[in-house]
Order: sequence, then C-alpha cells, then structure tokens
Amino acid sequence: MIVQHDVTIVGAGLAGLRAAIAAAETGEKLSIALVSKIYPLRSHSVCAEGGTGAALREGDSIELHAWDTVKGSDFLGDQDAIEFFCSQAPKEAILLEHWGCPWSRTDQGLIDQRPFGGHSFPRACYAADRTGFHEMHTLYERSLMYDNIIRYNEYFVTSLIIEDNHIKGLTAIDLKNGEMIGIHSKAVILATGGAGRLYEFTTYSYTVTGDGMALAYRAGVPLKDMEFFQFHPTGLLPSGILITEGARGEGGYLLNNKNERFMEKYAPEKMELAPRDIVSRSMMTEIIEGRGFKGPYGDYLLLDLRHLGEERIEERLPLIREASIKFSGVDPVEEPIPVRPVAHYTMGGVHANMHTETPVKGLYAAGEVACVSIHGANRLGTNSTMECLVFGGVAGSRAAEFALKNDFEALPKDVVAKEESRIFDDFMGRDGDESIAEIRDTMRSTMESKVGIFRKGDDLKEALRIIKELKNRFNNIQISDKGRVFNTDLTSALELDFMLELAEIVVLGALKREESRGAHYRLDFPKRDDENWLKHTMAYYTEDGPRLEYIPVTITKWEPVERKY
Repeated sequence: MIVQHDVTIVGAGLAGLRAAIAAAETGEKLSIALVSKIYPLRSHSVCAEGGTGAALREGDSIELHAWDTVKGSDFLGDQDAIEFFCSQAPKEAILLEHWGCPWSRTDQGLIDQRPFGGHSFPRACYAADRTGFHEMHTLYERSLMYDNIIRYNEYFVTSLIIEDNHIKGLTAIDLKNGEMIGIHSKAVILATGGAGRLYEFTTYSYTVTGDGMALAYRAGVPLKDMEFFQFHPTGLLPSGILITEGARGEGGYLLNNKNERFMEKYAPEKMELAPRDIVSRSMMTEIIEGRGFKGPYGDYLLLDLRHLGEERIEERLPLIREASIKFSGVDPVEEPIPVRPVAHYTMGGVHANMHTETPVKGLYAAGEVACVSIHGANRLGTNSTMECLVFGGVAGSRAAEFALKNDFEALPKDVVAKEESRIFDDFMGRDGDESIAEIRDTMRSTMESKVGIFRKGDDLKEALRIIKELKNRFNNIQISDKGRVFNTDLTSALELDFMLELAEIVVLGALKREESRGAHYRLDFPKRDDENWLKHTMAYYTEDGPRLEYIPVTITKWEPVERKY
C-alpha cells in the first residue's frame, strides 16, 4: 500500500511535534504525516528534567548565551548556527508559555530560571523537574488543533526512498498488523532522537536506538561528529535514570568517600556547575584513584541535597526524590544519592546546516538526530530541548515551503514490494544460531568499557575489531517469532542492525581523532590540537564500512582559547 502526504515527519518527540505544528501553520492545505514507532507521549523527550535554555533576563544576553555555547562546545560548534539558535531561543520559550506550558514561576509571576553547568547566567526555564514532560504535553495538545496532521502511531520506518539525490518518501511497517506501507512525500523531516542505547549504563529510554541516523547513513547521507558522546555526571545507581543537572543548579554537592567537595580541585570557579564533560571526567578520576564508594553495581560517588531541605526539594525536585526512593531506596531529604557518569547525549548526527537542510533535496533533520552543529564536542545542559524547539520549528517551516513549491516525484518501481521482501523474507527469515540479546549485550559492554569517558588507541582498535565481528555474527541471527502482529523480535533485530552500524562509526571516528576535545578524551593524546583537529568528522556509508572525511568548523567571532572554568 502507498499513501501520499506532502510532508512526512519521522519521530514525534519535541522536535517532531514542533515541526508538525510549524508545517501545519505554514501550509494549511498541506497534508502532514507524523510517524512514530511508539505512541508520541511515550517519546524519550518526556524524560528531559531540568530546563530549557533561553536568555530572558536583564543582565543576560543572546551573545552571552552564544559565547557560553561556543566555549562549552570546545570550539567545535559552528558559530553561525549557534548565534542563530540563541537568537531564536527566547521566542520559543515564550511561545510555549502562550501555548500553555506550566513553567515554574518567580514571586513576580515571571518564568523562573535556574543555573546550569557551563552557563554564565541562570537561563534554564523549567517546570519543576518534569520540564520535558510538560513541554511534550503542551506541544501534543497544540498539535491536535490541526486537522492536516495525520498520525501514524506505532509505525516502524525501515528505509528512506532517495533517488537522484531527491527524497521521495519512505517505507514503514504498521506494527499493529505487520503491513508494509510506502509514504510518498515531497519532503521528509527526520526527528528520531539520539543513539544512547549503544551504551550499557545510560539515561536513554529503550526506544532510542539511532534509527534515523542509520536510515540516513545507509541512504547516502553523511553523519557528522559521531565520536562525540556525552556522559552526564549524575546517573542514578543501578538504573542509570537521570538525576537532573538542576539538582546541582539548586545547590546540590558532589562528595567523594573522604566527604570532600572534590570539584574544587578541577573547576574551582564553577565547581559542580562546570560543563558536563569536565564534571564527568573529574568524577571518574576520583573513582579511578580510589576515592569512590564501593557497591554491588560498581563504584560511585554521592550527590548531597540534604541541606536544601524537604520543602525546596519537594517544590523544585519532586521527580528526583520520587525516582531516588523508588529505584535506589534512598530519600534525598535524609541521605545522599548514589551516582556515577552515564551515557546521555549524541552530539553527532545527520549532517545538516542551520536551516536543517541535509545534502539530499527535500530531506531535513532536527533535534538530536541532527548535527547542525551547535553542540560541537560537548553540549551544555538546557540546549537540547531548546534545540528541538528551535530547529523543529525551522524544519517544519522549511519542509512546508519546499512542499508548496514542488510537485510529487514518481516513486521507483516496486519499491514497497522490494522492501517488504527484504524485511519479511530475507531479514525475518533468518534462522541461524546467534542471539540478538547476546550480540546487543556484547556491543553495549564493549562501548561502555572501551569507548567511554576515557579512551585510548589500543582499546578503540579492540572495540572496532569486536564491533566488526558482531556485525558478521548478526548475519546469522535467529528471529524466532515469524508472525507479523507486534513482532518485537523483528523490531529488536532491526534496531540492533541500526546500532551496530552506528557503533562502528563512533569507534572509528574516535580512533582517528588523535586529540582530546570536549567529551572525546584520549589518554594517549590528552591535549586539544586545533592545528590538526579543529574540523568536523564526516562518515559516509560504504559496503566495507565507514569512509571518513573532514570539513572545517565555521568561526564567526570567537577564536579558540584555552577552556577554563
């Protein structure tokens, strides 16, 4: 079956919903498909906790926000895109308020803002510690106003249809009945989020498997800067659930087993509110040098909120208290929370410019799936949710304008039938002796142990060997469930196929980048090397593995300097 829509959006989290609204408002007569492999309100965006960054106050400025972002990126962010992003952020925060987002308030009734790591000013707009949840509900409810948004909930996208460097649509499985459909479109927006499930200890939902990145990569679109993976300082033990940076923004302390606030050794000015790469490395150094606590789930440190008092914790951090009690048996009012750094954000992604345009005509990318690049080598907290809002809006408007100016182009012959045969005959027909779960667990443990916060050449070479071996083993997997209705065995295999592809790119990019910058820290190359490595990594698909090329970073006004906090 083939259906036709002017614009198709893949992913229905913050970026996807914002894009759908923007497209619907740009072209009232356009037909807009919103495709999600889960129900939209289960998207990982609801897990965002601490805040959304925007320069709203006297004393703050768009230029200061931009400088903080450039410095935070370790000068790998494209400065034209960063300046644009920061200029649009205040408009998006206020627009969300007008649409009903229940921002936390000051005593004067203004949107309240809390401090966040790497920022020179308190600019994190927040809704207690459920910011993403409330932003998602606000956008979802707003999207229901537009009759021209047609929803495809629980559809799994398997391929992009690109011909002569033009996007023509995509193929997807209706998970409810197993039917393969083609969606014929003038424009497609990827808004599928990151790839955090490459790692073992992670804040990501189980659904965040890098689908959009792998789909684009296999269709010939380059991925950019995939070696840069952010580790958030405070993942709750043993689950990995995020303990928001907002907890430190409210005044929480990090402590080692000597009861020391050790961050004064590493970032004496910013302390616990240094950028995430610096805090995470500092924490791991404390653990490696024996100043962590021993536990059944590995070594950890403590996040102490007790001095904030129960009233403040209940007002500002109720979710953190609830999660700590339920998943770690610790009430932060009474005792410190056990934490350690955790995989949290994909700085790299689909190569796109500041207008969200990819190299393929009619294909756009927004949110974490994209690399615009505003985050460079390290993302500042609060810039991710705002990135989804700003660039989701840009992508929706641009794609709608493109659709209004262009006609549908003919689909390749039998494209849906061929994809159906690939998935349901070849892929699902595999009956080997390899376990999907075992391959996935080995991939994640390899990424965790060899491609983590601290990296070195020998480990990366071994990781690359293991990932290549896993890709070969994957060809001999067994898919036990041969049915078509909600076949989670099949979707797990498809997701693992995507993740193995991306893991190879992450490892190869990290191996080739012989310097330390932002979240990429090489023990064998511990210095930043602007002369040789102030450039973006571009990964192109070949049958033999990724081909890497490099392009320059855009610098407008801020030349690289030493990064101190």
